[in-house]
Amino acid sequence: MTAAGYLRRMTRMLVEDLEVSDAAEIADESRSQGAQQASDCCRGEQVRIFGELRSVEMCSKNGKTGVVAEFFDGTDTVKLKWLGRNRIPGIEPGRKLWVSGRVGEIDGVKVIFNPYYDLAGD
Repeated sequence: MTAAGYLRRMTRMLVEDLEVSDAAEIADESRSQGAQQASDCCRGEQVRIFGELRSVEMCSKNGKTGVVAEFFDGTDTVKLKWLGRNRIPGIEPGRKLWVSGRVGEIDGVKVIFNPYYDLAGD
């Protein structure tokens, strides 16, 4: 490899969109775990997917929305909704986990209500 080629490659790596590289890394990890891909999941299908929580919203004690999380496996986003819960220990942004449940759809967004989950070891 020439010095110019090396410099070009290093420059591209430095300016590459971090979200794209992060998505590719998460998708590769999900595939290596043998999980279904969220992009392949359809409404009504029972799934078991692996990925990371991007955001988590917890309702107040008076709220009735429950816990809502944005789950991302590198291919697509799935909204997770635990109804009737104010807080769930271990469910926090950046956490990797396995999620199982039946896929639904609300306004074109994939959603799983009250999913089963297994926190991935660190």
